[in-house]
Amino acid sequence: MSQQLPRVAVIGAGSSGITALKGLVERGFDATCFEASDRIGGNWVYENKNGMSACYRDLHINTSRLRMAYSDYPMPEDYPDYPNHEQIAAYFDDYVDHFGLRERIRFERPVEHAARLDDGTWEITTRDGTERFDALLVANGHHWNPRWPEPAFPGSEDFEGIQMHAHSYMNPDFLADKDVVILGMGNSAMDISVEASYVARNVYLAARRGAYIVPKYIFGKPTDQLGGWVNPRIPFKIRQKSVAALINTYVGDLERFGLPKPDHEFGEAHPTISSRILDRITHGAITIKPNIRRLEGNEVEFDDGTRVHADVVIYCTGYKITFPFFDEDLISAPDNRIDLYRRVFHPEIDNVFFIGLLQPLGAVMPLSEAQGRWVADYLSGDYALPTEAEMRRTMAEDMAAMQRRYVASKRHTIQVDFDDYLYELERELKKGRQRAERQGNRLPVEPRVAGEAVAA
Repeated sequence: MSQQLPRVAVIGAGSSGITALKGLVERGFDATCFEASDRIGGNWVYENKNGMSACYRDLHINTSRLRMAYSDYPMPEDYPDYPNHEQIAAYFDDYVDHFGLRERIRFERPVEHAARLDDGTWEITTRDGTERFDALLVANGHHWNPRWPEPAFPGSEDFEGIQMHAHSYMNPDFLADKDVVILGMGNSAMDISVEASYVARNVYLAARRGAYIVPKYIFGKPTDQLGGWVNPRIPFKIRQKSVAALINTYVGDLERFGLPKPDHEFGEAHPTISSRILDRITHGAITIKPNIRRLEGNEVEFDDGTRVHADVVIYCTGYKITFPFFDEDLISAPDNRIDLYRRVFHPEIDNVFFIGLLQPLGAVMPLSEAQGRWVADYLSGDYALPTEAEMRRTMAEDMAAMQRRYVASKRHTIQVDFDDYLYELERELKKGRQRAERQGNRLPVEPRVAGEAVAA
């Protein structure tokens, strides 16, 4: 027997798109990936010609390689615990070649428009013209469209120095002998501050709110491999208190370093991973300041009334979730919010799926891998979704839980806990496979576009 499967398009050949593509190909789907750049790796490609990468010259991962690697393709053992971007990009290249995916990727083919036709199929438009697919996986990333301070600071339009978003930061060389103000308390702000502190005349790190600083190692072991942190069977409140106590014992009172006290408990905002920032602060190489109040001439004034000269202001203020190929009235993410079942399935459109559109406390790659396999199971008829009412109830519960836990911010609209997400996904897969069997394992998306027949 043979079964015709839906023909599938994947947008993006970054770390999420390539593993989703693999999940489809290994199940026999006729799948095509459209990539805007001339190579894979997306955000991990330094000086990516598509202009969308936020990678900078000295970037290293802040999740250990064992927790970042795909489940069936370990990173090389000679990699350090925290590889740099060149090593990570090479790993993605090797992954694609190892599983024979490269021929499925159309490079330098950004999707200009993705339209859902009256018959439910997707019309994908690139510079080559239009092409139809039965289903669409979206893996275009969410760290490429900069979000600037909202509203802009008074005086910013007349500021005499350079204003830039962290997305445009490439290396610290251009900051040599300059006075630099960096706004933010996330990973990018910490990394850029540390790098700038070795070349700039003065570095001022402006904090809008406090953040917990998590070192990369505790007791000589990568912090994200601590057992109490990662076990989803332990209630969150217990994990929260135990890990917070450990971090506090190891790091100490952040106010002693001049940093503002966090206005939330540990785990209620995305933590900042850095083993170098406190060292540079204590050496006097970085000066901590409160939030920016205004810019005037060549100076920056802070909320405490102090002023400093500034040649460059770098805003580490996050990103917008954007889908430039969709019509806004079809799919969009106002205020960085898009309602999806388990961060993947659209409750109203049964043949569009989102891969990697989450912000985990951990690496996104293994989660995208699991999501890609999940979608492949669904499109194969081996998994069936709950009813729309059940999905919407779960979505509402997940959103309420996220709002209860996390600080209100456009940064915290797609948060998940790495191990908890995988644990809940595995439980849902078991339920969904049982539902699929009861329904006769029928295909949820009818293959209308000509595709390949595969052995059932």
